[in-house]
Amino acid sequence: MSHVDHMNPIPLYTQLADILRERIKSGELPPRSLVPSESYLQQEHGVSRGTVRMAISILRDEGLVVTISGRGTFVKGRDLKGK
Repeated sequence: MSHVDHMNPIPLYTQLADILRERIKSGELPPRSLVPSESYLQQEHGVSRGTVRMAISILRDEGLVVTISGRGTFVKGRDLKGK
């Protein structure tokens, strides 16, 4: 499992987005699956909530995930539509 490298000059949110993107592409996070919670990702990678939110925002902008209010963030599948 990959983790962010706090010594790497690449921003932590970019590293986290790359890790999550790879998990999606590899099938570790399949379509329609729930993306781990912000608090879990914070703990897993030793980053702030803002870093997690920025990483998720990148993936949302790329159309890889969709956030459903009150339910969580999901990997986009054919039947999940998002903004």
